[in-house]
Amino acid sequence: MSVERYNPREKEPHWQKVWQDRKSFEVANDDPRERYYVLEMFPYPSGRIHMGHVRNYSMGDVVARYQRAKGKNVLHPMGWDAFGLPAENAAIERKVAPGAWTYQNIATMRDQLKSMGLSLDWSREIATCDPSYYQHQQAMFIDFLEAGLVSRKKSKVNWDPVDHTVLANEQVIDGRGWRSGALVEQRELTQWFLKISDFSEDLLAAIDGLDEWPEKVRTMQRNWIGKSEGLRLLFEVAEGANYATSVEVFTTRPDTIFGASFVALSADHPLTTALAAGNDELTAFVEECHRLGTATEAIEKAEKKGYFTGLRVKHPVLEGETLPVYVANFVLMDYGTGAIFGCPAHDQRDLDFARKYDLPVIPVVLPPDADPEAFAVGEEAYTGPGSIYHSQFLDGLAVDAAKKEIAAYFGARTVDGRPQGVVETNYRLRDWGISRQRYWGCPIPVIHCEVCGTLPVPKKDLPVRLPEDVSFDKPGNPLDHHPSWKHVNCPQCGGAARRETDTMDTFVDSSWYYARFTSPQAATPTEPAVASAWLPVDQYIGGIEHAILHLLYSRFFMRAMKATGHVVGIDEPFKGLFTQGMVTHETYKTTTGEWVLPSEVILEASGDIRSAKRVGSGEDLVIGSIEKMSKSKKNVIDPDEIVATYGADTARWFMLSDSPPERDVQWTEAGIEGASRFQQRVWKLVADTVAILEHSKDAVAQGDDGVLALRKATHRAVKEIGEAIEGLRFNRAVAQIYELTNALAKFVQSYGDKPTAGQVAALSEGVERLVQMIAPMMPHLSETCWAELGKHGLVADAPWPAVEPALLVDDEVVIAIQVNGKRRAELTIAKGASRETVEAAVLSLEPIARMLEGNAPKKLIIVPDRIVNVVI
Repeated sequence: MSVERYNPREKEPHWQKVWQDRKSFEVANDDPRERYYVLEMFPYPSGRIHMGHVRNYSMGDVVARYQRAKGKNVLHPMGWDAFGLPAENAAIERKVAPGAWTYQNIATMRDQLKSMGLSLDWSREIATCDPSYYQHQQAMFIDFLEAGLVSRKKSKVNWDPVDHTVLANEQVIDGRGWRSGALVEQRELTQWFLKISDFSEDLLAAIDGLDEWPEKVRTMQRNWIGKSEGLRLLFEVAEGANYATSVEVFTTRPDTIFGASFVALSADHPLTTALAAGNDELTAFVEECHRLGTATEAIEKAEKKGYFTGLRVKHPVLEGETLPVYVANFVLMDYGTGAIFGCPAHDQRDLDFARKYDLPVIPVVLPPDADPEAFAVGEEAYTGPGSIYHSQFLDGLAVDAAKKEIAAYFGARTVDGRPQGVVETNYRLRDWGISRQRYWGCPIPVIHCEVCGTLPVPKKDLPVRLPEDVSFDKPGNPLDHHPSWKHVNCPQCGGAARRETDTMDTFVDSSWYYARFTSPQAATPTEPAVASAWLPVDQYIGGIEHAILHLLYSRFFMRAMKATGHVVGIDEPFKGLFTQGMVTHETYKTTTGEWVLPSEVILEASGDIRSAKRVGSGEDLVIGSIEKMSKSKKNVIDPDEIVATYGADTARWFMLSDSPPERDVQWTEAGIEGASRFQQRVWKLVADTVAILEHSKDAVAQGDDGVLALRKATHRAVKEIGEAIEGLRFNRAVAQIYELTNALAKFVQSYGDKPTAGQVAALSEGVERLVQMIAPMMPHLSETCWAELGKHGLVADAPWPAVEPALLVDDEVVIAIQVNGKRRAELTIAKGASRETVEAAVLSLEPIARMLEGNAPKKLIIVPDRIVNVVI
C-alpha cells in the first residue's frame, strides 16, 4: 500500500460512481427485511446548497448507513420543495420562466448533493412543481373535497394594492408590502380552506404519544393549537343600547372579573362595523389596525392602542358600576367572540393598555405569602398562582376553584333571555387557508360555472397543468390575465365556465411528500398498502423553524389521507423527529459597514488579540459577532469550495464532530483543518496496519502483551458508537472513534516492529472495525481503506461489526477509599475481590498506612466494588 497522502479529489468521485453503477442505495418495496425510513426535510431549489444542508443531510446519512449496516431495508429518498414565490420573483427580475429557473437550480443542487456521497435513493426523486407530482395532489384535493374536508368561504387577507396579490404574514413589514412598499390593506376574499380545525382535539391529544420528538417542539405544537377552557360572558349595555343590548366576550380568566376595568372589541367585530358607520375617526383607527396585517405575532408585539366607542357596559358583579368599551388593536375576531374584558392586574396586554389610557388596575389574585395590604402591580402583570381577594364571595378561593364558582354564578343568571355565562372550550387553531393568488403553485382543480356552481375537475382530466406562456408584465396573478387558460367548458353542462386561478399554498406540497416517496411512480397518490408499510417515517430531521406549521399540516394531512383511503391505520407521519442546530460563522465588515465574505479575509493574531484585513487591499476590517450563515451578512462558506479543497468526508466529519447536533456549530478554518488531519491520520493507521499484516505472516504465537486491552477497547467502541448513533449523539460517536484511533495508533507504536500472532490479529480486528464505524460519517475514506485492507465487496454493504459480550466485562474496578468519610485515595483491584483481599490492599496503601501510624483501624466499612471507609 502507498503511504502517500490520501487524495479525496481522486477517491470521492470514484466511489460515488461505484455506488451509482451498483445501485447500492436503491430500495425495493418487496424486500422482506425490516424496514427503516429516514428522511431529511427536502430543500427549496434556491440555486446552491449551503453548509446548513451539509449538516442536515450528513446527519440523516449517518443514520441511513448505520441502519443499513444493521441489516434493515432503508428508505432514504430526496426531492425538491420546488413551488413558491421566489421563483416568480426570479422570473420578474431575470426575465426567465419560473420553471426554467427552478429546474436549472435543481440540476445544480442535485450535483452538489451527489458530491457529498449521500446514500440516497435517487430513483425516487420527486419535484413538487412537476405535473407527475402535483396531479396526485390535485386528486387528493378532490377526495378531500368529497369527504367534507375542504370549504370555500370569505376570509380576511393581507392585500397589496400595488402588486394586486395576497401577502403572507411574513411579507408584511411595518404595515407595508415587502416588495412594493405599499400600505397593506385587509380585504375579504373568497378562499379555499382545509378543515384542520376539525382535528384540533385529536392533533392536541396525540402530541403526548410523540415521545421521540423534542419536548420543545411538542410544546410549540400545543401552544399553536391553543386549547383554552373559558367562559362566554354577556355584558349588558348601559350606554349606547341603540347599537346593541349586550356584548359577548370570551375569557379564560373569569376568576378575575372583580378586577375588570374595560371591555375591548376587535376592529372586525360587527359592533365595531356598526359604530364606525359615519364615524371617520373610528374608521381611520380600524384601517390602522388592518395595516398591522393578520399575523398574531405582529399584533401581539405592536403597541397596544384603542379607540373609546362611547359605549359603556354594566359591571356584571359590581352593582351600579360600568365599564368603558374600546376597539383595540390586539383583539382578534377569529378567536373566541372577537371581544374581551380586560383585567390589567393579571394580563400583560391589558396592563399595557390600561397604563396607556389611565384605566384602573385592581389586583384580585394574591400571590402566595404576599401581604394583601401591601401587594401592588407595577409594570408587570401578575399571572401566577394564588388566592382570590378583593372579590367578595370569591375571596379565599384558589384560581381554579374560583373559575368554577364564578361560572356557576353566571350560569344561573340571564341577559337578553340567555344564560349570562356559558362554559366553552376554544382552540387557537384555525382552518388552513390554502388559496394563493400567484402563478407558480399547484393549480386548485375546480371549475366555476354560472349554471352548475363550483365543481371539481374530473379526475380523468388531471393534471390541471400550469400554462408555460405566461407574462409577468401586469401586477397580480398571471393566471387571471392569461388569454385562454382559465376559459373551459363546464364538465357538467358543457357551457362556458372558468378555472379556479388561485394556486395552493406551498405548505400543501410538503405535507404529503413523505408518503409519495414510498411509491413515487404509482398511478395513484399512494399505494395504500405500501405507504402504510413504510410509514410513519422512523427518523425525520430538519430545522426548528418548521416546528409548527409544516409539522402540524403534515400531521393533519396524514389524518385526511387516512379518512380518504390513501393510507391505512396510520395517524402520525413522523415517529422520530430531530431538529438540528444552525451553522454559524464570524461576520466581517469594512469600517463603512459593508459586509465581507470570509474568503476575502486574512486573520491575524497576537496573543489574545485578533485582527482582520481584506485580501488584496490590506484594508482593516471589523470582526463582528458569530451568527447564522446568511447571504445578507456574507458570512457563508461555499460547500463546493470545501469539497474541492478538503473533500466531502472532511466537511461531513466536521459538521458531525464539533458540537452536539441539536446545538449550533461554528464553522472555523481550524475546525475543518483538524478534520482533514484526522482523515490523513486514519489513512496512515491503515497503511501502517497493512504493512504490519504483510510482514507478519511468520509471527510467533507467544507474548501477547496488550492484546486483551486492545480487543476490549475495540468491542467497547463498537457498542458505544452504535448506541451513540442510535441516540443521534453524533459528536459522542466521533469522540469514541478518536479514542479507538488513539488506542490503535499507540498499539502500532508499541508492538509494530515484531508483533506476535495475537497482536496482529487484535490490530487487524481493531482497524477493520474502525473502518466500518467511520463508514457512516466518512464513506469515501472507509471504502478506500476497506479495499486496501483486502476486503471483498463494499463497506457500504458490510454488516455492522458484532460485539463479544465477554469483552465488555471489566475485570478490574476502581474503589474510592475514605478515611472518616473523606476521600483520601483510590484502589484498582480485581472485580469481586474478597473482603480479606480488599482489606489487605487498603491497609497497605501508603496514604492510609501513614494516617493509621501503625494502629489498627476502629472499623472498616466495605461496599463491594464501590467504596471503602476506614474509621480511625
